Amino acid sequence: MDTLDQSEISPYTLNDKRIENAWAMFDWANSAYALVITTAVFPLYFTFVTDPEFTFLGMNFKNDELLSFTISFAYILIALTLPLLSGIADYGGKRMSYMKMFTWMGAIGCMSLFFFHGMGNLWFGLLGFITAIIGFAGGQIFYNSFLPLIVTPDHYDRVSAKGFTMGYFGSVILLVIILAMITFYANLGFENELGAMKVGFVMVGVWWIGFAQIPFRRLPQHVSKGSQENLVSKGFKELKKVFKEIRKQKNTKLFLASFSSYMAAVQTVIAMASVFAVKELGFESGELIQLLLMLQLIGALGAWGFSKLSSCLGNKFSLMCIILVWTLVILASYFTTTKLQYYGVACIVGLVMGGVQSMSRSTYSKIIPVDESNSSSYFSFFDVVEKFAISFGLFVYGAMSGLTDMRTAILSLIVFLVLGVIFLAMVKVEKEVV
Repeated sequence: MDTLDQSEISPYTLNDKRIENAWAMFDWANSAYALVITTAVFPLYFTFVTDPEFTFLGMNFKNDELLSFTISFAYILIALTLPLLSGIADYGGKRMSYMKMFTWMGAIGCMSLFFFHGMGNLWFGLLGFITAIIGFAGGQIFYNSFLPLIVTPDHYDRVSAKGFTMGYFGSVILLVIILAMITFYANLGFENELGAMKVGFVMVGVWWIGFAQIPFRRLPQHVSKGSQENLVSKGFKELKKVFKEIRKQKNTKLFLASFSSYMAAVQTVIAMASVFAVKELGFESGELIQLLLMLQLIGALGAWGFSKLSSCLGNKFSLMCIILVWTLVILASYFTTTKLQYYGVACIVGLVMGGVQSMSRSTYSKIIPVDESNSSSYFSFFDVVEKFAISFGLFVYGAMSGLTDMRTAILSLIVFLVLGVIFLAMVKVEKEVV
């Protein structure tokens, strides 16, 4: 397996605090999308401006059903294209270039939602939403691939948690501003809450691309090896090589099987939580955003707390605890009938929401072989597995919602968590620092 020498990357020092902070700032930048567009405001906006049930593409949909299918479709697209792109990035030295390209794509997708008004231009709104999802997912894969290049394995947990913590605080700041705009829309000159929400979509795009300039300037600039080989062909070769390597790594396969299972449930619950609160429990927009703000702040503590727990008892134990808590969350959601009960469920979700993402990323970093030349391809495989899993989870939810109701659809996701625990029990994390 080829490795990069020092001449093939810009000069940097492992475990450099300045570079670590710059890396974490990308989470600060793009988490505004994850909170405002995916979780908090856009699902509310979509529910308000679309009919509860309608015909689209010749088929009948509930609005939450179409939203889940749209996210599922976007994740399939990104899953099919990113392996190729990351292989090209590894070989062609364009890791940072692609990170920038997807960031701009996502930011523009968010800002385009300003022009989405409802059923009259439903196509436009779905296209902008899909573009934002692809931009976020695409940038994230190259962002993740920097982790093994800037810190040593014993710092993976700490730095990974730092990124998620920065992301929670950054996204909360922007959401507070948008909440104030929605709450005091009349004083600020907006016609209604929807007008304030649309301006919020533009603010997310500006925030995202603006703060992303910090990691763009400070992270190692991986440059090309200068080969004249066709980079598209080489991209396929890199993907094929990593796939063959993973097939021989039983431990990696078991972890990816576990990861794909539990993330199918976790990310589907996160994506549909707002719609559930509005349609099943009657939350108003202001109430829901306040709830999500509380969830984000608890999430930052959760990411930090599970980082500490893993340093004492290991990543595997921490992930086991997290998955079991998520199982309880889904059971509690099914039986929740009041807003107060949902606040309690949200507090528990906050504790494990950041932990599951942070621990998964750092655990994978400990399991895979450390090799700078194809780290993007390994993380591409990781992210592709996640995207297909999320797509499948959302599809199952959408199908179950269409056939039954939202509560039954969410309850069905427990099957994924059970499979996740079974596979994880067989995983060995050999780089644990306990």
